[in-house]
Amino acid sequence: MRLLVTGGAGFIGNNFIRYILNKYKDYFIINLDKLTYAGCLDNLKDVQNNPRYKFVHGDICDPVVVKKLMKSCDVVVNFAAESHVDRSIKDPSSFIKTNFTGVYNLLEIAKKSNIKKFIQISTDEVYGSILSGSFKEDSPLNPSSPYSASKASADLLALSYYTTFKLPVLITRSSNNFGPYQYPEKIIPLFTTNALQGKSLPVYGTGKNIRDWIYVEDNCRGIDLVLHKGKIGEIYNIGGGNEKSNIEITNLILKYLNKPKSLITFVKDRLGHDFRYSLNCDKIKKLGFKPKYDFETALRRTIEWYINNKSWWLSKI
Repeated sequence: MRLLVTGGAGFIGNNFIRYILNKYKDYFIINLDKLTYAGCLDNLKDVQNNPRYKFVHGDICDPVVVKKLMKSCDVVVNFAAESHVDRSIKDPSSFIKTNFTGVYNLLEIAKKSNIKKFIQISTDEVYGSILSGSFKEDSPLNPSSPYSASKASADLLALSYYTTFKLPVLITRSSNNFGPYQYPEKIIPLFTTNALQGKSLPVYGTGKNIRDWIYVEDNCRGIDLVLHKGKIGEIYNIGGGNEKSNIEITNLILKYLNKPKSLITFVKDRLGHDFRYSLNCDKIKKLGFKPKYDFETALRRTIEWYINNKSWWLSKI
């Protein structure tokens, strides 16, 4: 099988490429990435010489590049996205361009190509906040930020291409990912690297906002299941079943690193800050999905990776 993985130099994308190359010895991957601030080739140094891997520097909004690459591929897995909520609040324009217009370009070209499956990688944030219970795949979309709105729009567009043009679309919506190679602007890598440097850990509001956390390798395992066993035209939630408040995460990081709680600084809350995300994952469990890593083990592995890869994250800040 030949896969076109877009945004493969980013956090989840590079972990997915590594996972697939290790698991399937006859699969070939083309990685198309624009190499914005959050994506870099250093993330894939260990596979850059693999004969089953090829990197192409380019933009999913560029129809010439996309058309050329898609001709030789069986499957598209679209990770390419602007993903940081705070950045989307300051300037939504790049989020609309990449997350919606870019997806439109991919879908249009896939429609005219011999693509067997088109997997759109989405997020639990498209559902908005939920005080109790968990969102199912057919729950209404209620995005709160320009980021989540752009992702929700892309999901709806992708599903319309399935309904209208019979494009073989599948969508995954995962909870908060964490693990190696995550750009140090998200809470776990930011707070880990700040604590290692003795810097302040800026917690929004009261720190009581809740997220469900999934180790990135477990998300890759879920996407792999959807790729091979998912039903065309369907959406699959992928969650870790690890609901933690932001202040809990902060305290766990400080405890592991043996750093004082005095490093915590409570700052003005984010605009439109969703209180709680929670996913019902019964659907993907029927495909055989079960996270391999418990939260504590995964967090420990993640923190240790940042401890052991100081030069990587120092080059990002």
